[in-house]
Amino acid sequence: MILISACLAGHNCKYNGGNNLVPEIKQMFEEGKCVAVCPEQLGGLATPRPSAEIQGTRVINTAGIDVTKAYETGAAAALKQALQAGCNEAVLKAYSPSCGCGMIYDGTFTHTKIHGNGIFADLCMKNGIHCITDEEYKEKKQ
Repeated sequence: MILISACLAGHNCKYNGGNNLVPEIKQMFEEGKCVAVCPEQLGGLATPRPSAEIQGTRVINTAGIDVTKAYETGAAAALKQALQAGCNEAVLKAYSPSCGCGMIYDGTFTHTKIHGNGIFADLCMKNGIHCITDEEYKEKKQ
């Protein structure tokens, strides 16, 4: 079973209330081939919500509020769902403070990217789930 960021399947759970639809991923979800999670919603954050980025070891939103606990709570809940479903692979949203793998935004809200992982992606990797971004998925499909 494959784990996916819910926004990639067209779920309107992005910080701005939209999604990051990837039609092939939505089709896999509709065919029951993957489990869709939104760690941010599972952590109790509303949709829409202020965008957030990782600053050091904390997740801070554009209003200056530390939302680290919500990200950690949501990541743990999403990981539980993934492990219960037997997921060992994941396609996650690039650069997200939850789901980014390999590269994330640097915490300055200037779209500057740095090496690092989102809270949920990092937890997945530590629990044996191989993660790639939606961008890597699209490259493989071309």
